[in-house]
Amino acid sequence: MIASHTSSAVAEAESFLAEHWSPDVDRRAWRELVVDGRWAALRWPSEWYGRDLDDDEAEAVEATFAAAGAPGPGQDKYNLWAGTLLAHGGDELKARMLRPLLLDEVAMCLLYSEPGAGSDLAAIRTTAVRDGDEWVVNGQKVWTSGAQGADYGMLIARTDWDQPKHRGITFFWFPMRQDGVEVRPLRQATGDARFNEVFLTDARVPDSHRLGELGKGWWVLQTALTYERAVMGVTQRRSEGSGGATAEAHGRIPVPDTSLVRLAQEAGRADDPVIRQDLARLHAMRTVNEWNGQRAKAVAEAGGSSPLASLGKLAMSGILHFAGHLQGEILGMQGTLDGDAHPRARDANYSQLNAYFTSIGGGTDQIQRNIIGERILGLPREPEVDRGTPFKDVARS
Repeated sequence: MIASHTSSAVAEAESFLAEHWSPDVDRRAWRELVVDGRWAALRWPSEWYGRDLDDDEAEAVEATFAAAGAPGPGQDKYNLWAGTLLAHGGDELKARMLRPLLLDEVAMCLLYSEPGAGSDLAAIRTTAVRDGDEWVVNGQKVWTSGAQGADYGMLIARTDWDQPKHRGITFFWFPMRQDGVEVRPLRQATGDARFNEVFLTDARVPDSHRLGELGKGWWVLQTALTYERAVMGVTQRRSEGSGGATAEAHGRIPVPDTSLVRLAQEAGRADDPVIRQDLARLHAMRTVNEWNGQRAKAVAEAGGSSPLASLGKLAMSGILHFAGHLQGEILGMQGTLDGDAHPRARDANYSQLNAYFTSIGGGTDQIQRNIIGERILGLPREPEVDRGTPFKDVARS
């Protein structure tokens, strides 16, 4: 029966591609055809732009699109914003937002971290107080990518100070374009200013924009973080129509293996046995991490929330640091230069500094190690002295 369903889905995909796809098709029009034809998120329910396909069926259709060179499917795996909204949002909000999100028409940001709550997100102190059908939000967020141009942000705020820190948090789909929202850019070591601090002063969000139950935003956050870590762990590249939060949304795409091979050839280092060994090692690291990503994806698609995403994200962090170091190693002393007059060295320095983005964003390397230790290796949990304590009674640092 599964084979029959798969054959039917593939046949329909082939027919759709034959009728609509060509390499010179207008990409905007193509994306609309894919989304409205329910090809963008194959595993989603049919009433929400999906096709109710199981993983085998979806992979067969994705392979059909890939064989034709046609972008489109995959948003059910990697679109952080739409996936979180689908899982936890109300029908009214989903009906209004899912299609624009799949079409990449909505600019989004993540309003999670705070100056005193980075690695320990449950320690947030931004508050949301009920006022009729709305919530009034006050507080500060930091390290917010894309906040300057965002239409909405996924916000966690404390709604109950009498609960322990993980239980008094609520998750909101927060409108950014309003009075009471101030965005200030933060300059990075790379010279970019892609991160921001966001000040919220009597800003408002409708209760209809709440995702999940009141006070249970921590569990909604886990869905969002799983998407984010999966994307950051599997790949830092974004294909046309994939959607979701990726490194390309934050800046340059890290140098892939093929570019480093070409750089080694151009620099006369392609025959250096140490360089060749490191290039092979980098390729092996990426390949193994892709396998891990497939394992995490299979668990997620079965309805679970897999800690394997943390393993992939930690591995990708190491891969990017290693790739940046190797890029400088290939250049040798030339790699100590910088500036537009030395583009190879400039790019190498940028890659090495920018690798820290993955070590910090989406949960630091240290946090990923804790998750791996506790949830994959079964090691004892770290002591939590404030566990079970009402957050209003927790000592401030």
